[in-house]
Amino acid sequence: MSLVAGLALLAAMPQVAVTGGTVAGSEAAGGGAVIFRGIPYAGSPAGANRWRAPRPVAAWKGVRKDDPNAPACPQNDAGWNHDSAATASEDCLTLDVRTPGLAGKRPVMVWIHGGSNFAGSARGTVQSRITDQGVVLVAVQYRLGMLGWLAPRGAAAEADGHAGNYGLMDQIAALRWIRANIARFGGDPAAVTVFGESAGSQDVSLLLAAPAARGLFARAIMESGTPGFGMPPRSLASAFALGDQAAALLGGSLAEMRRRPVAELLAADRKLRDPSSIGDDFRWLRSLVDGAALPKAPRDLLASAPRRPVIIGSNRAEFGPKAGEVDWEKDLPRAFGAQAAVARDFYRTSDERLGIPEMQYWTDWIFRCPSGRLADLLSSRGAPVWRYEFDLARGGGMTSHNAELAYVFDRLRFGDPAVSLQDYWINFVRTGDPNGAGLPGWPRYDAAAKRHILFDKRGVTQDARLRTTICTYLEAL
Repeated sequence: MSLVAGLALLAAMPQVAVTGGTVAGSEAAGGGAVIFRGIPYAGSPAGANRWRAPRPVAAWKGVRKDDPNAPACPQNDAGWNHDSAATASEDCLTLDVRTPGLAGKRPVMVWIHGGSNFAGSARGTVQSRITDQGVVLVAVQYRLGMLGWLAPRGAAAEADGHAGNYGLMDQIAALRWIRANIARFGGDPAAVTVFGESAGSQDVSLLLAAPAARGLFARAIMESGTPGFGMPPRSLASAFALGDQAAALLGGSLAEMRRRPVAELLAADRKLRDPSSIGDDFRWLRSLVDGAALPKAPRDLLASAPRRPVIIGSNRAEFGPKAGEVDWEKDLPRAFGAQAAVARDFYRTSDERLGIPEMQYWTDWIFRCPSGRLADLLSSRGAPVWRYEFDLARGGGMTSHNAELAYVFDRLRFGDPAVSLQDYWINFVRTGDPNGAGLPGWPRYDAAAKRHILFDKRGVTQDARLRTTICTYLEAL
């Protein structure tokens, strides 16, 4: 294509003036929507800006075209995230938008991706045709691993004693950008729902708690993730100890750490150890009470946060160790304290849908029971809460971690008569209530009755008291 033809094509694409400059979109495959990818919502966090709060967007000249290859944030290659790891760049604070049209005032769904806060990306999210239901979809990139969640002592010295939670600050900066700009994409800034899965779901719960995020969104959906995944919050002193490990591996001073190539930081990230975390893959999932983004423990912040409608849920079998890989005598006291012996009797038999005892234990401890605690906390304060359990897998078999995503983004149908998980989500995004015409009723959750919905191959079933016996023992910690 000649330069003249290329410029003509760019001029023909929809263009939007946003903070920092003008962006051009591309027609989505199949038509019916426009996609804008790689839009900066903050300045580069590289070099001297490492381990600092996100900076304002740097203005650009001309028209910034849709970039389907916008880089992910730096991350180690764990296999499943190979494409994101291979195309990462430290200058990664961008977001993608998919909209049915630039005119109008539609509800907005803001996706926070998962990946244990050390991997993954927003890439590909806006290929979903969920916008056919009359919503605007936004997917956010945020700093990962050591670059997003480490708390170096030197960084605290520059920021009134506070450090860490940079990935969370990025998400808040993205929400501010959305508040300022989304109307130009046909979205309603007063009708924003944040939703995420796994680490993204945990981060959504932290956005509910964070004082700086108040007023930036109206509703939230949390799929398989809550503050800390059942782990107690990390204190700033504990975070500094982890930062000291990183400093010892990278030259000691903050200035030297900022000079080191990203590859060296990623290599050092693999070597960090937090004995209080469930395991190495969970080290960036303990909620950090940094004194700034999270000035108190999440539970305390949520107890005083604005009451907003929420959907909270988890999958029947998420993930867990293989048979024989749990040291029951060592692990159960850590999770259940004085009730460890009772828990050992509970986790003795396998179940066709819940899995082997090891799977049941991890799903209860990390996902199911913390979801119940969060539902209790929010509903007891008068927030409208809807809780679910999901037990479906494409092609049959047991469910698993993130199995529900295809049912949300691709509108897969299930049950007899067939229903769609996406339709519940869309109703919630529009009205703050997932119920709607043609769908089986979904009662609100309350801490007394503890009602929830089960999504499985039969369809939609109302149920109550989801594993409350074993969860009660965990709640006592």
